[in-house]
Amino acid sequence: MNTKRAVGWVAFFSVAAALTWLPEYFTSSSEEGDASVAAVGTPTNSKTRGALPAASAGKTAAAIKDLSPAGDLFAARSWTAAPQLATVNEQPVNLTTEVQVPTAPPMPFQFIGKLNDRSDLQVFLQSGEKIYVVRKGDVIDDTWRIEGISDVELSFVYLPLHLSQTLSVGSTQ
Repeated sequence: MNTKRAVGWVAFFSVAAALTWLPEYFTSSSEEGDASVAAVGTPTNSKTRGALPAASAGKTAAAIKDLSPAGDLFAARSWTAAPQLATVNEQPVNLTTEVQVPTAPPMPFQFIGKLNDRSDLQVFLQSGEKIYVVRKGDVIDDTWRIEGISDVELSFVYLPLHLSQTLSVGSTQ
């Protein structure tokens, strides 16, 4: 039984050596020319159907293009269209607008003179071509009210805004 075992091991090692040596033998004979490149034949008009033209010895064989996909193979894909961002076409609103405090219009009256009776004081005012004779408490054209009359000034109130103004009526001399 010892001889059968020895013969079996010799046969195993000889087959293993042959399998490792034979591929080198076949590949070394084909590598003497160019690197192995697959040739692609193009059909031409020939008399026999289905026959490809033979590759000539003078032509270089065409290399097969790399057909591996470019880009990320595992990228997320979706059938729905990507949402588009809205564009803003409006002008920004300026929130810091200056608030103008309402003011009374300029005084339309000019002082002409005054008449001082012992009982009351009358003042003569001119606005354009109109002449007004006013006393304390009178209202002129529903917009001006006389608040007070002193020796040097006349106090008015502009009724739409309730703002007071003064008009000089003379000096103390």
